[in-house]
Amino acid sequence: MAKRSLIVADARRREVVARYAERRAALKQQVRLAEPGSQELADAVRALQRLPRDASPVRLRNRDQTDGRPRGYLRKAGVSRITFRTMAHRGELPGVRKSSW
Repeated sequence: MAKRSLIVADARRREVVARYAERRAALKQQVRLAEPGSQELADAVRALQRLPRDASPVRLRNRDQTDGRPRGYLRKAGVSRITFRTMAHRGELPGVRKSSW
């Protein structure tokens, strides 16, 4: 189980990313379309830098939905490897079978 404060901080970050997503995308488009060395490019880059750090989606971390574990995350299931294994053993995941050889 991850610390409650880290789970809450991640949720806050996700909220900030969603809030600034449209503004950030517009500024990134301005940067792409601007002529190199122009004042328009400089203004767009400056405005992009003024956005909060947590507005960048790169700062998000995939976490287990049940206990918030950040490592060993399986994208397809949305849980960590440990939770996935326990759920599979209990038969809670349809189509997943325990292999043995």
